[in-house]
Amino acid sequence: MIKLGVNSVLFKGVSFREAAQAIKRCGYDGVEISAIEGMCEHLRLADWKNQKQELLAITNDLNLPFLSTEVATRDRERLLVAFEACAELGIPVANIGSGGTSGDEESFKETVEILRVVAEDALSFGVTLCCKAHVGAAVHDTATTLRMLAEVNSKGLGVDMDPSHIHRAGENPAIELPKVISAMKHIHIRDCKGEGPSPGIPELQACGRGDIDLLGYFKAMTEAGYDGPVCLEVIGDEQSLADAVAIASESYGYMNACLKMLNAR
Repeated sequence: MIKLGVNSVLFKGVSFREAAQAIKRCGYDGVEISAIEGMCEHLRLADWKNQKQELLAITNDLNLPFLSTEVATRDRERLLVAFEACAELGIPVANIGSGGTSGDEESFKETVEILRVVAEDALSFGVTLCCKAHVGAAVHDTATTLRMLAEVNSKGLGVDMDPSHIHRAGENPAIELPKVISAMKHIHIRDCKGEGPSPGIPELQACGRGDIDLLGYFKAMTEAGYDGPVCLEVIGDEQSLADAVAIASESYGYMNACLKMLNAR
């Protein structure tokens, strides 16, 4: 069954316990814990061993398993720590962007070399490293995603298929999804008003508020047999707890309704 989760970056203004409690109340199946340096470190990689028992107690008490973590870096030393933490905490997926620069061949080649190394690192810890197409990055659309997969060629590397970035690359996510489904291990999801480059203010990233055909995307996802995590990822200004809950609950209602309509939930 497809599991719905929330990246805890939406709740960066509160503790992880408060975030997890809110996410559970909204109806989600699991949580993506944010380890984004300088933005939201609910998982503090420099101190994760001291956090371990508390984090596990929170997820166990709430029956809210870890679906993934977002590390958002390709720095090998930080990723090695993240992979160790994932292995100990039972987090199956670590999410990053490719980094680099769109349209720059040397940057793409450098990105591939880095991903080859860190994907094998992830594999050695029993973790899947997922990379998504990202506006402005070396991997930024479907073509560069497919090229990345071919050139890295590692079982440790999967695709985090984020429709908002594909939409802002001028593509239709529902049409592009089947092209990468064989490598898809995670989905970051949010809506987007307009063509970008920004996804818009946080409340307009709530699923159903923007211009992406998310119902079509869910239809393509279910028809392709995807059964991994789908985690709401909303970025931008810090939200009050009440505002974050509103975004998360509205998005859950939309996604849950889509999946029920498609007999996938």
